[in-house]
Amino acid sequence: MNRGYILPLCAFAGLILAVATITHDDAPEAKAAYSSVPVSSPFAASVAGAGIIEASTENISVGTPVGGIVTDIYARPGDMVKAGDPLFKLDDRDLQGLLLPAEAKVKEAETSLDKAKNLLDIAETVQKEGGAAISRQDYDNRKFDVAIAETAVASAQAAVDQLKIEIDRRTVRALVGGKVLQVKIRPGEYAQAGDIDPPPMLLGNDASLHVRVNVDENDAGRVKPGAAAVAFARGSPATKIPLKFERIEPYVLPKVSLTGVSTERVDTRVLQVIYSFDPGDMPVYAGEQMDVFIDAGAGKKS
Repeated sequence: MNRGYILPLCAFAGLILAVATITHDDAPEAKAAYSSVPVSSPFAASVAGAGIIEASTENISVGTPVGGIVTDIYARPGDMVKAGDPLFKLDDRDLQGLLLPAEAKVKEAETSLDKAKNLLDIAETVQKEGGAAISRQDYDNRKFDVAIAETAVASAQAAVDQLKIEIDRRTVRALVGGKVLQVKIRPGEYAQAGDIDPPPMLLGNDASLHVRVNVDENDAGRVKPGAAAVAFARGSPATKIPLKFERIEPYVLPKVSLTGVSTERVDTRVLQVIYSFDPGDMPVYAGEQMDVFIDAGAGKKS
């Protein structure tokens, strides 16, 4: 072969390889087939809404009345608790330090009371036995000393009781029975007082679950109290759940739960309709989103 053709042939082969490489890189990646089957309403006319599962008690955000370092956590996610059960504890060493001298003051006040009572008893005994005379003023003063000492004991005991109440407040307890749905604190972390997001713990009774359905304000007038409804778990169209009507919350509020669809309006206001269902053995959980269809009055499809 003529050596004069070798260089052009190599350049042409390199060009072909570069074009093939660029074409392969620019080719769109194969997308995984969307496995979920779209759900459809079982009613001839219906109102669709996005629902979110919550406990029948609603989701109770457990907070703390005072801020402090978490020292102990008594409940874990999934635990069942009764009203009054401890959930977590904050550091109370500062209050324990104040309790010791406060209890000492109670004993000191009780000793003063015993002394005042003893002097009054002596005065009463002398009067009964007809011994040395005690003036009326002296006798009354001894009675007043007893009353003052009793007040001092009560005041010192009240200070102790107040400290014990403050110490008890450092242990946060469940006010209602239910399941611990979420724990967002750890020993050593600082728990802030007040309404914070997320709360230190989330509690609720999930023996019966509720579905809070957001109905667009334009469809609010089509939803009637007691209307039948069904729900489908997201990603599981075969999980059809009949719902029981509970109530309509008669206040249209701004929508806060977004589906992520790019065309979805964020200025929508919604009416919230509450339904309930028995979860049984179904794999559904509080906080899970559902697709809900509410009968708009025409009954089921024929």
